Amino acid sequence: MLNTKETSLKKSLKPFALWGLGVGYVISGMYFGWNLGLEKGGTYGLAIATFFIMLMYICFSFSYAELACSIPKAGGVFDYAGAAFGKHFGFVAGLAQVIEFVFAPPAISFAIGAYFNAFFPSIPPTIIAVIAYLIFTGLNIYGVKAAANFETLVTVFAVAELLLFCGLTLPHTRVSNFSLNAFPNGWGGVLAAIPFAIWFFLGIEGVANVAEETINPQRDISKGFGWALFTLVVLCILVFYSASAVGGWEAIVYTDSSKTTTSDSPLPLALKFITGENSLMYHLLITVGLFGLVASFHGLILAAGRSTYEMGKAGHLPLVFGKISSRFKTPAIALIGNMIVGIIALLTGKTAQIITISVFGALTLYIIAMLSLFRLRKTSPLLERPFKVPFYPWFPRIALVIASCSMLAMLIYNALLGLLYFAILLTGYILFRVFRKSTDHEHSS
Repeated sequence: MLNTKETSLKKSLKPFALWGLGVGYVISGMYFGWNLGLEKGGTYGLAIATFFIMLMYICFSFSYAELACSIPKAGGVFDYAGAAFGKHFGFVAGLAQVIEFVFAPPAISFAIGAYFNAFFPSIPPTIIAVIAYLIFTGLNIYGVKAAANFETLVTVFAVAELLLFCGLTLPHTRVSNFSLNAFPNGWGGVLAAIPFAIWFFLGIEGVANVAEETINPQRDISKGFGWALFTLVVLCILVFYSASAVGGWEAIVYTDSSKTTTSDSPLPLALKFITGENSLMYHLLITVGLFGLVASFHGLILAAGRSTYEMGKAGHLPLVFGKISSRFKTPAIALIGNMIVGIIALLTGKTAQIITISVFGALTLYIIAMLSLFRLRKTSPLLERPFKVPFYPWFPRIALVIASCSMLAMLIYNALLGLLYFAILLTGYILFRVFRKSTDHEHSS
């Protein structure tokens, strides 16, 4: 039985582990999901959206690194917003972060289930997805060092697989293929493609959530962010072009000639043009491709656990979530709670909608984080800042503007899901006000 009385996380992470986590959180976005943006905007439309989103993430990551190095706590934006604007604003920021990190893994787990189902048709994808949740939640409970070492290992395999894919496909690409029907829906397609461009990089901010478990966070967090972002930008450009320019973008979006069924497996579809479906290399690359899904699934479970733990520790969620295992020094209760919510979301079968809600949470996090950075620069000029964002105030301004415009575009093209997301935020805030007031009254009496 777990003893959860203690509240200090074990410090064991170094820069290479942070790189592995940063890339691992995100890398599944290179394997699936992004290609659905081609249906919205074509290659040019998605490329334009990806350019601006890439610019946003570059500016955001360096800005967020300043916050993470100045306030190295597991709550990430929850702690930064709380320091800048107070506990109410901090709660909204923290809840948005929890929504992002808790709702992204169910979509990835279903992809893992569907992947295994192709090899073992007798086992339903949902069963495999639930088993994956149990295994990787257990690994995260066991210890952050073991979890981070596993994450780094699978991330290295996932990166190597993507580079091998690009090495095989690039000699067979043609600019003319990349330009086929490249801008089918005009600028409206660019806006509609934004969520899928964000999916390329969603989750890199999770590096900040292991700051308390980093041996030297003031020095190493910025290194982890920087090298992870550089790796992801290079992979994004290579994968996008090499997959789209082999047989045109429609070949990696649709699985039938009637163009009614879309695929979550763009890389195998592109590879079929070169190796065929029966070659050893084709099957090898598809098998190794599982590492990309596992890396992001496992890494986001880790980040979500730290985010929920910090909210519970502050009393913004039930206090039990703020306890850690005295045996493993990990937030076991928070991890189990997140797993239960994730499995419930998984059982709805609405993977695309779950991804969209996760993106809403991410954009809220980005906007609030940049506002917090500006606020802390004014109100806390003496705060120790071992790392300062370059080109201040332009980097955080650019990130704030692009994130805000992306949020507006998301609301236009996903109005119902946007209403659902903000209803979750509002309900959570109302409950927070009611229970927090009750708790504060009990303490005062």
